[in-house]
Amino acid sequence: MPAEKSSAVRSRRPAPPGSAGRGSPAPRAPRGGVRRLYEQARRAWDRPLTAYYVILGSSLLITVLGLVMVYSASMIQALNIDKSSTYFFGKQFVAAVIGGALMLIASRMPVKLHRALAYPMLMITVFLMVLVQVPGIGMSVNGNQNWLYLGGPFQLQPSEFGKLALILWGADLLARKQDKRLLTQWKHMLVPLVPVAFMLLGLIMLGGDMGTAIILTAILFGLLWLAGAPTRLFAGVLGSAAALAALLIWTSPNRMSRLSCMGIIGEPDPDDGCWQAAHGIYALASGGWFGSGLGASVEKWGQLPEPHTDFIFAITGEELGLAGTLSVLALFAALGYAGIRVAGRTEDPFVRYAAGGVTTWIMAQAVINIGAVLGLLPIAGVPLPLFSYGGSALLPTMFAVGLMIAFARNDPAARAALAVRRPGVRWKTMRRRVTKRPSGER
Repeated sequence: MPAEKSSAVRSRRPAPPGSAGRGSPAPRAPRGGVRRLYEQARRAWDRPLTAYYVILGSSLLITVLGLVMVYSASMIQALNIDKSSTYFFGKQFVAAVIGGALMLIASRMPVKLHRALAYPMLMITVFLMVLVQVPGIGMSVNGNQNWLYLGGPFQLQPSEFGKLALILWGADLLARKQDKRLLTQWKHMLVPLVPVAFMLLGLIMLGGDMGTAIILTAILFGLLWLAGAPTRLFAGVLGSAAALAALLIWTSPNRMSRLSCMGIIGEPDPDDGCWQAAHGIYALASGGWFGSGLGASVEKWGQLPEPHTDFIFAITGEELGLAGTLSVLALFAALGYAGIRVAGRTEDPFVRYAAGGVTTWIMAQAVINIGAVLGLLPIAGVPLPLFSYGGSALLPTMFAVGLMIAFARNDPAARAALAVRRPGVRWKTMRRRVTKRPSGER
């Protein structure tokens, strides 16, 4: 009996690892690790304040990294015009400080006040865009008549504010028509949104700035898409815009030369219109995985025109390498996805249209700029949002980011989460509740 008992106990003992027989199946590795990480990431993304933090963090990181790259890319350009090496950086830093104040103000403004600003902003912008075309008042920069001189080294491009004005005014218009259930009729969907947008496009094209006109057209299509435009109506407006763009490109030798530079291979002449596109590719190709080092760019020494504005992404690739460019792309992707989340989760039609319009603006402009640097799209002459040099482009963009932050904060779940995180409320909610005991009891 003792021998039988000991053998039975021995048989019930677990087999040591690796002692399985040849015919027995090998133990499987646990699969819960990846699933658990996925569930944790999904729960973190579904939190009420995620969009708020992603918009705030990604926009600030893009702006700060842009300031660093503007300083690095513009040093030689500043010295070439007998200025200090920090000349362009100083102007961009001032614009970033003012833009940060505008972003803070916009993020604290209620939605009703944003809607109240729609019509005044549109009228002021149209007035400034008309002033640009008045001889003696408007200025021409790089062949485009779309600047106003403010005194000293400061200039203003009203068409950049036209993007923000169209978004606010168009969102308010479509929201009011949706409340009255008028968007089911195509005439109410198009009028007066499309005529006003075409008026802004006409004023922009009078100055020859087709890049800004493309961005404004993308904003118009984004608003129509969010309003639920039928496929036939959307295709008709898109076809008309494409035909008009083709005509404008065909009648302009400069635009035709830019179109012919897509995918260029070889070494163009300095007087060739493809010189900038080719050297943008050279800058990216010479960066490698981690770049040549901050400030060590070769192309900014006169080979690449506009290294701190339209082609700052190329200098980023040369100095920070593939890792730096992918980081910039990831930040823009996070900003765009958070904007889509804000527009998709709200019940307020104005918030949906405005957030969708701002997201369309920033993403379309980033795609056009980066696509031109990569040689995949024609050079449109638009800056990289929040990143390139230019105060006229930075100020309205940072206000628009503040607009999305305000929308993310005004979500009911986000408001409740922010209220819990206040110091007084947090102490009350996190404090342990201890039941009072009679005196002398331990």
